[in-house]
Amino acid sequence: MLTEERHHLILQLLKEKEVRKLQEFVEATGSSESTIRRDLSQLEEEKKLIRVHGGAALIKQKRSEPSMMEKSNQHAEEKKRIAMYAAKFLRKGDCIYLDAGTTTLAMIPHIEEKDITVVTNSITHAAALTEKGIQTFVTGGFLKANTRALIGQGALHGLNQYSFDKCFIGVNGIQLNVGFTTPDPEEALIKRTAMKQSLETYVLADRSKFNETAFAHIAHLNQAVIITDKLEQELLHSYKEKTSIKEVEA
Repeated sequence: MLTEERHHLILQLLKEKEVRKLQEFVEATGSSESTIRRDLSQLEEEKKLIRVHGGAALIKQKRSEPSMMEKSNQHAEEKKRIAMYAAKFLRKGDCIYLDAGTTTLAMIPHIEEKDITVVTNSITHAAALTEKGIQTFVTGGFLKANTRALIGQGALHGLNQYSFDKCFIGVNGIQLNVGFTTPDPEEALIKRTAMKQSLETYVLADRSKFNETAFAHIAHLNQAVIITDKLEQELLHSYKEKTSIKEVEA
């Protein structure tokens, strides 16, 4: 197979599935591991993919954002474990902010302490919380269709009425120098405001969010505790120098 053909096939495989192992490219192209490694290095130099441990990943557009339905099917088990762990930080009488997102949504079934007050910018979260009998306030604002998050001046005005003991935030990217990011600047503003009004901030993110950068900056790494699944030692070490990380065992 010619080099151009291999490169086309590698990129096509990544479009079908965003992260692939080296062996998958070897089997698909019938090439040696050393050949595929050279191909991946070249494609990375051309900014067509990024190399990850044991394979490669597709470079995401900075403003691309999957819907709630799409996100709910990604890393579902990891999100469930992270959410279950995060719910253990809740205490009787807490006033918390629960951000829109699939991992924060996964916290709700594990909230055992009912004597808390929750503010959220998600209509999906609000419905699930009220079904559990938890006192819930909604920020108001403009309803964003694909994430079902409330954003805009109305949401910001509503959010500014409250202060929190803890807030639980979802993000799209975590990067050493850039910090926490998300595709939508308006959602970034809501997250950033909630963090400023909270005594403690927890970012809930599975390991696929690390070394990723989305369009809009939310906060620096040292402004939150990250709750995530098991990280590779090298990755864990580099991020622990910047922030506090709590890993959830599988």
